[in-house]
Amino acid sequence: MRTLRCLDGSALTVVPVPSFDRGGVPYEVTLELRRDGDAFGAVGERCGYFLADVAARLAAARADGSPHAARWPDPEDRFPVRDGAPDGEAARDPELFAFRYRDRGDVMSTGELRCTVRTSSLWVGRQQSAAGRWRVARRAVLEAWGAGGRGVRAVLTSTELVRFLDGLLAEADRLQRRPPLRRTGPIPAVQSLAGAGRSGRNRRLER
Repeated sequence: MRTLRCLDGSALTVVPVPSFDRGGVPYEVTLELRRDGDAFGAVGERCGYFLADVAARLAAARADGSPHAARWPDPEDRFPVRDGAPDGEAARDPELFAFRYRDRGDVMSTGELRCTVRTSSLWVGRQQSAAGRWRVARRAVLEAWGAGGRGVRAVLTSTELVRFLDGLLAEADRLQRRPPLRRTGPIPAVQSLAGAGRSGRNRRLER
């Protein structure tokens, strides 16, 4: 379980929930979203593998001696770009991951969790002075949309994103080591959220 402070002051908690095979053995995870402790959505059906891949690529990008280190001296600015795209030629806001959960009829969405990398420029020094310089920084922007259409946003440094992913993966690993359960039905928490969702149109982001 990992909790992030969003720009609107609310707390977004992301909780891995195990997915079970027909024998009741946990083999993957879905992510349950909570906003200020209340159910917010369920996303990322069987997404543990993709989270692990993002974490591995992020670690490689942050490593000293990587191609990213040459362009971004501050480790907090280092994020992976799209596979096969040289740094500087990737999309303007490259997407690290985007997870949704849909019911079996693939009709209603019960939430979304999306993470992109955005670059910003800040002038450091006196305005209209030759002594100043531009400070270019990159941050991960994590946006979550609830089943009711409301959205929240958190801005993370590279280190903060590492901690967020490491926490999720550690919990997912712990869940998958649990003994098998004698159950073949869907996960109750995900099932209840799937019935409460609506389409993602007319969504509102809380800033």
